[in-house]
Amino acid sequence: MMVLITYDVNTETAAGKKRLAKMAKKCTNYGQRVQNSVFECLIEPAMFKQLQDQLEKIMDKEKDSLRFYYLGDEWKTRVYHVGSKKTMDLEGTLII
Repeated sequence: MMVLITYDVNTETAAGKKRLAKMAKKCTNYGQRVQNSVFECLIEPAMFKQLQDQLEKIMDKEKDSLRFYYLGDEWKTRVYHVGSKKTMDLEGTLII
């Protein structure tokens, strides 16, 4: 399934900056960054649950925001891209 993950981390403190870096690194391991804090992840449900749990442990629920948009298996008909940033084949081999 395709999941769009977005987050907003409060970076007013050193701890916030560290959380931001951890969130980005964790998401990069599962998908492609399409905006600064937005990732497209083509992921199996069990792996997604694991990722979701990990991200929720990183974030500060009083200061940060985390959103998951489920695009499902028919995601190719739901994503329209215009602009210069190239996308990778998420169904192909991801080299990290």
